[in-house]
Amino acid sequence: MCGIVGYIGDKNALPILLDGLKRLEYRGYDSAGVAIVGDDLRVIKTAGRIANLEERLKSETLIGTLGVAHTRWATHGIPNDNNAHPHFSESKNIVVIHNGIIENYLEIKKMLIHEGRTFRTETDTEVIAYLIEEFYEGDLLKAVKKATEILEGSYAIAVLSKDEKDRFVAVRKDSPLIAGVGDGENFIASDIPAVLPYTKDIIIFENGDIVDVRRDRIDIYDKNLNSIKRTVQRIDWKIEDAQKSGFKHFMLKEIFEEPKVIREAMRGRIKNGEIEVPEIMLDSEYLKGISQVYFVACGTAYHAGVYGKYLAEKYLRIPAQAEVASEFRYRNPVIDGRTLVFIISQSGETTDTLAALRFAKEHGAKTIGIVNVVGSSVAREVNKVIYIHAGPEIAVASTKAYVAQVEVIALTIFYLAKLIGKLPKVQEDLIVKELMSLEDKAKSIIERSSEISDFVSTVKNIEETFYIGRNMDFALSLEGALKLKEISYVHAEGYPAGELKHGPLALVTPNSLVIAISTFTPLRDKTLSNIKEVKARRGKVLAVAREGYENMNEVADRVFYVPKVMDDLSPIITVIPLQLIAYYMAESRGLDIDKPRNLAKSVTVE
Repeated sequence: MCGIVGYIGDKNALPILLDGLKRLEYRGYDSAGVAIVGDDLRVIKTAGRIANLEERLKSETLIGTLGVAHTRWATHGIPNDNNAHPHFSESKNIVVIHNGIIENYLEIKKMLIHEGRTFRTETDTEVIAYLIEEFYEGDLLKAVKKATEILEGSYAIAVLSKDEKDRFVAVRKDSPLIAGVGDGENFIASDIPAVLPYTKDIIIFENGDIVDVRRDRIDIYDKNLNSIKRTVQRIDWKIEDAQKSGFKHFMLKEIFEEPKVIREAMRGRIKNGEIEVPEIMLDSEYLKGISQVYFVACGTAYHAGVYGKYLAEKYLRIPAQAEVASEFRYRNPVIDGRTLVFIISQSGETTDTLAALRFAKEHGAKTIGIVNVVGSSVAREVNKVIYIHAGPEIAVASTKAYVAQVEVIALTIFYLAKLIGKLPKVQEDLIVKELMSLEDKAKSIIERSSEISDFVSTVKNIEETFYIGRNMDFALSLEGALKLKEISYVHAEGYPAGELKHGPLALVTPNSLVIAISTFTPLRDKTLSNIKEVKARRGKVLAVAREGYENMNEVADRVFYVPKVMDDLSPIITVIPLQLIAYYMAESRGLDIDKPRNLAKSVTVE
């Protein structure tokens, strides 16, 4: 998520805007810029950090009491000076900053080009400025209102006009936006920390709010420009805490963002009740000729690939394998032009994953990237790229990116199955219905996070943990174990539950913790038997099971129930309690959760 800051008052806007941007740096970004209305409307922007922007500003004079600023995280167009925000309209009389994605920007752009407009950037944001200018007749508020009637997607925008030096206009739709209410000055921002040094009186805008911000007032309207009221809230946060939006750690914040991430990963990929992944555009005849599928990745992304393996074989009926990227090319795998390789990476810069990608392409395979960072090396080098839209992930241990990866893999496999005639419409309808319920079900898990915290408090001194599961639950056991060892430094291993008696059971003692995952309906009873094997050795068991598996209470010490959802989609939400177990275990030990020892967010060495 990018950063938005806006100011109007009686002070020089530039220092306030830059200070606000710095307080939003934790959100992640790849370029920064400011727009100031003074004698003229001036824009200065640059790729890279805010420090780069400040260096550029040393040779510029930007004086004015009205302005907006932005840190961009690229979605459309590579990170460079030109694609950085703010963006001008064609005449340079209007400027826009924007968080989110305009889904129909290509249609709007084609329409405006047909009318003779000339665009300067690769972004979706630029069309907003051009569209507002199209409707501008001396009233910025009315022009913005007309433009947003056409826009589709998610956005928080702020708009300036050089002809109206007493206001700016902002709109919120599915992307955060707040206002800070001052004395003779007012602010907007994408998050509260940006304005806390200046005011603690905050308005949190709701979807559809159109906001007219002036020095002495903030007027809020609905989509029809009917005046509405929003409560001014007093925020008594310390600035250093508020940078995490009130959360103690970024990891917890990012887990709590997962319901929204689930929604964002689906955006534009379910249309009129049908699954579509328009980024793929692979010929159906080619798809029918695929003989094998690989999912190649490292760490958490590899575990998402293990899930993908199960799903691909079930729906595509093609042999599928999940491969650790650092091993992939060294074992000389059998790859040819009938091989489809999924390359999964949050950062898109992991060295081992990039090497595996290049190996696959050299041997004729088609490659599809499942990536979070736009313009990254993986995104540029794969044949097709599908962005997960998880937003920047600050904590080193990946949480929300994993959820988005699994969801995007599922959407992609379903879509491929549909293209080759292996997903009947009645089955697609059921999947879509289940997908649309995931956001609320994820919220319900997070609302019960105290149950996880209470359980962890009883086992915080455990030094050895086994995660067990079958089929897709096995993929979850791998990820749950990784999270625990990453941030709490507790030794943890994930196993197929049926493998307990082939070795690991020898290590189970009364001091062992076994976390048993049971959401895969066909193997529920078998997992139950494996739990009984643990209890016979007096091991402690926490079961993470689907609602309705009430007999779990009879064998496990504690059970955390997750909402009912079809087997093939359950991993998207079942991972949430596993992430919370790791978080609360590390918190109970007083560890540096966001920056665990010896680990980095993006691994760029082999």
